[in-house]
Amino acid sequence: MSRLIELGCLIEDVIKIGLTRGKVMKHKTSEGLFRIDCDDIYLQEFSIEDAINIYRISNQPETFNFLPDWKSTKEQRIDWVTNYEIPENKAFLDAAAKTANIEDHILKLGVFIKETNEFIGWCCTGIKEELPAPNREIMYAISNEYQLKGYATKASMGLIDYLFTNTNVEILNAVALTNNVSSNKVIKKCEFTYRGEQTIENERYNHYILSKSEWKKKQ
Repeated sequence: MSRLIELGCLIEDVIKIGLTRGKVMKHKTSEGLFRIDCDDIYLQEFSIEDAINIYRISNQPETFNFLPDWKSTKEQRIDWVTNYEIPENKAFLDAAAKTANIEDHILKLGVFIKETNEFIGWCCTGIKEELPAPNREIMYAISNEYQLKGYATKASMGLIDYLFTNTNVEILNAVALTNNVSSNKVIKKCEFTYRGEQTIENERYNHYILSKSEWKKKQ
């Protein structure tokens, strides 16, 4: 019961500071949060302030049609960000800083417009269990208001460069549904090489890989 009361109070606090459904809120940057600069956008580790915007974007048809696992209720998203995603990010960043060996840790970063600090999506890395090892992937989503502006490509390239420069990752994977034209274009722009089709949960995906050596050659 105490966990439910605590979560209820947290939800009230988030709503009180103006994170209401259907509204893109500006994010107040914090000096203590991990950040990757990507020209006119930046990537930053999730904070509780991001929860409502993650909820809003994950429930847009343009997102949940391709990323159904991200769809949630407002209460679920606040719980996930607070009790799972923020701690997972801390574990990833601690491992990267101490040994560069990130093992199977997960990193979830928000995508922000630098000029306005608006949260417009996310770019993440974790283990894709359905793929053969080495099976670390990157994935991304951008709010429908900001699609087709190159932000997904910039965010992905920023995360790729960070991983190949600061961790022990040698191979990255990316998958996109065969009918997701935009996502397949982003992956190709990021220099991934097509490896073939994969069936994941009865859906057909295009599978791509990118090696650290190939990435470094092209930079």
